[in-house]
Amino acid sequence: MKKSILISFLLIFSLFTTNIFASQSVDVVENTTEKPAYHSKTMGELVESFYATTGIKALLQPQAGVLDSHGHEMSFFAQGAGRIIMIIICFLLFYLAIKKGFEPLLLIPIGFGGLLANIPIANMAGPGGMLGIIYDMGITNQFFPLLIFMGVGAMTDFGPLLANPKTALLGGAAQFGIFGSLVGAVVLSQYFPGIDFTLEQAAAISIIGGADGPTSIFIASRLAPELLGAIAVAAYSYMALVPIIQPPIMRALTTMNERKIKMPASRKVSKLEKIVFPLVVLTLTILILPDAAPLIGALCFGNFAKESGVVDRLSDTMQNALINVVTIFLGLGVGSKLASEQFLVAETMGIMIIGLLAFSAGTAMGVIMAKLMNLVSSKDNQINPLIGAAGVSAVPMAARVVSKEGQLYDKSNILLMHAMGPNVAGVIGSAVAAGVLLSIFK
Repeated sequence: MKKSILISFLLIFSLFTTNIFASQSVDVVENTTEKPAYHSKTMGELVESFYATTGIKALLQPQAGVLDSHGHEMSFFAQGAGRIIMIIICFLLFYLAIKKGFEPLLLIPIGFGGLLANIPIANMAGPGGMLGIIYDMGITNQFFPLLIFMGVGAMTDFGPLLANPKTALLGGAAQFGIFGSLVGAVVLSQYFPGIDFTLEQAAAISIIGGADGPTSIFIASRLAPELLGAIAVAAYSYMALVPIIQPPIMRALTTMNERKIKMPASRKVSKLEKIVFPLVVLTLTILILPDAAPLIGALCFGNFAKESGVVDRLSDTMQNALINVVTIFLGLGVGSKLASEQFLVAETMGIMIIGLLAFSAGTAMGVIMAKLMNLVSSKDNQINPLIGAAGVSAVPMAARVVSKEGQLYDKSNILLMHAMGPNVAGVIGSAVAAGVLLSIFK
């Protein structure tokens, strides 16, 4: 009995191993038959073969049938002159970041991502490329923006806002750019050929007016994922260009005397107030505008961890290591959308124009609101209208620009902490505006 069982087992094992080796041999035969035979080439043929794989030929001699990162056929312009134009634009971003100091933490990763995206043949922005992987793993699903908000919350001091709560009105007024640009996007799509934005797309574009990159990515991925790349590039570009865009608007809307207004020192804010504030904001969000909870929740968690004073390691990680790593990935991912075939199109140009107008309108409304508040305030409680420009949520760049502008007219006039009030209010305001837009189209 035992012998028969043993013999049966050996027969089954031999059949199994025979099938395995047979299948492997078939695979080997198939592989060898599929592999083309090598033919020796002359030196001229080798040089010609090498030249066919270079970027020089791809840029100077575009070919029909070349596909972009999304599998669409590229035009001759996008393959050649378009890529060269975008590479020059990326070099311009490097110049602004290094020479002018305009948000280098943003512009260098974005510019380098754009440079990599415009390299021919490599297809680095495609689904299997490095940039494509980064974009899919954190931008498409809104994960990176939420991590950025967490880090921003950990770095933010709401003390100036709590010390002078009325400056929250300036942050709210600056959000006018969001809703104004919503109308502008609709008008542009009606009167300009080649531009046809739906209402959802117009709403996603309008968030650029808040000068808040993470919020722009968050809402665009929900309402208009097909425009996410262009919207993200526009939002971060204007955040970086705050020192260029805002000062002329601030000067045009204020007088010399208004720019010299000195604001009294703010009161000292207690630790208890700072701990309770993020909890109050989050509670109001839960009750009134749950659609804004992801952004507000991440912001409040980061701030609460910082102000609690008992999780310094977590707060330090969010303020430094975490936000630095995410900034690198976010910048490269956004830069991947600077590929010529995606950026040099009519709709992207329309988004850039609307974004610029929206950001300018937000800046102007913040300044105008400060002037209106001064009309109903006593002479001892006047607000320097320049701080209204900090109502956009480009933290802390907008506040620094306001402080620098104020010191041009009076070296002793320190506006930085006063400007931080509307600046952090603008962060909350843009997240609330995003929640309102999401709730409308839900």
